[in-house]
Amino acid sequence: MADFSELKKIIDEHSSFILSTHVNPDADAIGSELAFYLFLRKLEKRVKIINHNATPYNLEFLDTKGVIEKFNADKHTDVINSFEVFVLLDLNSAARIKSMENNFRSFKGVKICIDHHQDPEEVFDFIFGGTDYCATSEIIYEFIKYDNTVGIDYSIADQLYAGIMTDTGSFRFERTSSHIHEIAADLLSHGVNPTEMYDNIYNQFQFGRVKLLGEALHSITLDSSKQIAYMTVTHKDLTKYFASEDDIDGFVNYCLTIQDVKIGILFYEMNDGIKMSFRSKADITVNKLAAEFGGGGHINASGARLYHVKMHEIIEKVINAAQKYLK
Repeated sequence: MADFSELKKIIDEHSSFILSTHVNPDADAIGSELAFYLFLRKLEKRVKIINHNATPYNLEFLDTKGVIEKFNADKHTDVINSFEVFVLLDLNSAARIKSMENNFRSFKGVKICIDHHQDPEEVFDFIFGGTDYCATSEIIYEFIKYDNTVGIDYSIADQLYAGIMTDTGSFRFERTSSHIHEIAADLLSHGVNPTEMYDNIYNQFQFGRVKLLGEALHSITLDSSKQIAYMTVTHKDLTKYFASEDDIDGFVNYCLTIQDVKIGILFYEMNDGIKMSFRSKADITVNKLAAEFGGGGHINASGARLYHVKMHEIIEKVINAAQKYLK
């Protein structure tokens, strides 16, 4: 991992930056992007944010000026190549920007990763962050403090708080330290309203999402050990309630609310395969479980996608693999 002096040097020596993040972005992805965007704009840099996905509807309030663009190959390929630095935030593999992957791999300028996940791909010129951070937004916070050029104002603080709050599970996950609370206090001192932030992210879902959650909860099943709970969401369920893939975000966490359950799994049926989300408690390494199926992530929160398979073909295999990690 490169230190912040390298990032400061890159920013000082270049004038244009393209930013992007992972497919189906969450609040840490959007918040860290927008905070870094605002920071670079204060330095009078040329900056553009382009993502594979449109911003989820419950996070649109973070992008009040509509600076985030959805990738269009015809429109953006030449634009991307006109920038000097390409920064990926909150991901560690170029494959996670989906339709933009080839644009990143062929990019002739400086390629940067700012992230807090494990085992980054060897495609970046520089990597900043690491697994000691609870969120990519924390990395951006620490860098802005280190840089000490423009500082943090309300607009930046709001983005960073959104990312840190959500990636710590509202300050309850394992990496929630006293230092994180000190950062949160600093962000609140700049005018962030924690009540409004929580309400905007978690209490403004569309009706179809709530009905879809009901279907998912009804599907919850325990394995033979009663320590693994899994739920299913089908494409038919999404169509029935006019919901989208973004709406299933967070569903898997309900599996871990069941007494004695140590691993929770969500199976989501896509048009061309299955998406799986894994969650665990304590030191159960579901990132290794996800890796068995071509995925990855954090120790306690990971995911994987399998293409051209049916849900009924994979559930038993995944549960059997998960049972090994209970030991």
